[in-house]
Amino acid sequence: MEARADQTKTVDVTVSIVNWNTREYLRKCLESVLAQNSGISIEINVVDNASTDGSAAMVRSEFGNHVRLITMSRNAGFAAAQNQSIRLASGRYVFLLNPDSVLNSPDVLRKMVEFMDANKDVGFLGPKVVNPDGSLQYSARRFPTMLAAVFRHTLLGRLFPNNAFVRRYLMTDWAHDRIAEVDWLSGSALLVRKETIQQIGLLDERFYMYLEDVDWCRRAHDAGWRVVYFPEVTVIHKIGGASDQNPVEMIKEHHKSMLRYFLKYNARSPQILLLPLVLLGLWLRTKARLRLLEQDSNESD
Repeated sequence: MEARADQTKTVDVTVSIVNWNTREYLRKCLESVLAQNSGISIEINVVDNASTDGSAAMVRSEFGNHVRLITMSRNAGFAAAQNQSIRLASGRYVFLLNPDSVLNSPDVLRKMVEFMDANKDVGFLGPKVVNPDGSLQYSARRFPTMLAAVFRHTLLGRLFPNNAFVRRYLMTDWAHDRIAEVDWLSGSALLVRKETIQQIGLLDERFYMYLEDVDWCRRAHDAGWRVVYFPEVTVIHKIGGASDQNPVEMIKEHHKSMLRYFLKYNARSPQILLLPLVLLGLWLRTKARLRLLEQDSNESD
């Protein structure tokens, strides 16, 4: 592992980016972070998860004076890689940011820090997240339930596409246009108070990819911290910049993380009786998605 930068100073925000083979996205992401020039101090950590596309070399050559580069010997997954960065962070806040994201104005971090400084009971703060075309991403949601999983991942979802369980989970009945407390926020762009991390611990590395942010927010709620959606600033996020490169494994990891989450939080709930139905739905959904990927691959050959 390789790391550089002064670890003794205290800064306002440590921007923590985990990268896997997204060199071109990462370059634009870092440029947007370095453009944050509105009066707060920032350090940048990039954890490279054993990329093979020259990402680490690009960071060294183009951003070597501004970025602490941490190189992993293998792809350790999102949670484990983020934890490597968080352990080295000297910021009062840690800002998790996906490399396929861009901060769309130079005052994104300042406004978020000012809000957190004024609201000491807020542990996690998430900006409005949009797609490159400007459409909304549902980055603020309610905690997943077994019923929502049944209606989202089984045939019931097709029979009842506008069902209340999925609408409630995705918060599609809400305009996402005002500051509000929510259950959880996407880890694609998430500001976390250092004291919150010290109290609830790091990301759970048993979640290789996906739902580690849900679990983290749930632990924050349990410890008495508020989790707040903050649409006063916007981050542009290209979904799948890394995961689309290995879709088969990412589908499997997503479903494994869902199973792990439900076992962690619903094992003693009557809803656990729905688990076999959820597992069947996930298995069928995985088979269908893999079949589509295989068809796409055959058509492109």
